[in-house]
Amino acid sequence: MKWDKRWLLAVALSTPLLAQAAEPAQCGLIRFADVGWTDITVTTAVTRQVLSELGYRTQVKRLSVPDTYKAMQDGKIDVFLGNWMPSMENDIKPYAANGSVKTLGANLEGAKYTLAVNQAAHDGGVNNFADLARFSKKFDGKVYGIEPGNDGNKLIQQMIDQNAFGMAGFSLVESSESAMLAQVKRADHLKQWSVFLGWAPHPMNNQLQLYYLDGGDEFFGPNYGGATVYTNVRAGLAEECPNVTRLLQNLRFSLEMENYLMGAILNQNTNPRREAKAWLKANQSTVDTWLQGVTKLNGQTIKTSENLAAGK
Repeated sequence: MKWDKRWLLAVALSTPLLAQAAEPAQCGLIRFADVGWTDITVTTAVTRQVLSELGYRTQVKRLSVPDTYKAMQDGKIDVFLGNWMPSMENDIKPYAANGSVKTLGANLEGAKYTLAVNQAAHDGGVNNFADLARFSKKFDGKVYGIEPGNDGNKLIQQMIDQNAFGMAGFSLVESSESAMLAQVKRADHLKQWSVFLGWAPHPMNNQLQLYYLDGGDEFFGPNYGGATVYTNVRAGLAEECPNVTRLLQNLRFSLEMENYLMGAILNQNTNPRREAKAWLKANQSTVDTWLQGVTKLNGQTIKTSENLAAGK
């Protein structure tokens, strides 16, 4: 939904927030997990920049998905912006059950996550999960995933272990997002076939001729692994740091935003924080919606993102 910037500005100026008490000292440092996916790197960088402007300090740690949830349970990580559901249901389930990890709400809707093939494989007749086994030699018996421990990798391994779609003869190649994409580009250059994890938002959708496969609903869910991304926090954060929590609850990202920033980072090898700061400056009306009901760390009110960026 697009909001008129002038309307938001008028609301912000005419209904100033009541001053609140400063948050406790332990809220001055907010620790994020980044699991190495460019979309989560982007949203984390943007959120950290906003918190910095509000007077908070932030840290980010690169962790696998399983290690992220273990660290949140142990109180070593405060925020994770990359809970892709339903594919990560089994990853979060025990921590949600014991109450150590809380879900604040969705920060992105309309995402997707499933297996894809490159142009050569598509031209050769691969359109469905059921097509993979009969062309296994063309794929050299390999499915390319990303980092070890990733939920998508686990789903691929389940298909192989269960011989779903006749895939028992395949092997999963685990590496990283960048290494997987490099392999797909190499296969394209050599006119070879490749099957790999694909998802949106991601610039791969613009950079590669990729085709998402039908028929994987049992493992990845309907609508090509249609997904919603949620914000997770460790138990206790909402009660200890209500101002930070209010900002996190307000966050709503878009596919267009993430594709743009991910492309800038991947294509230009730029600094995520610098790109995040530039995007925030150019999209102040969006930021104003994130700042509704939010104050600075010291309790000082803010009226608009423009004033925030100016240090007011």
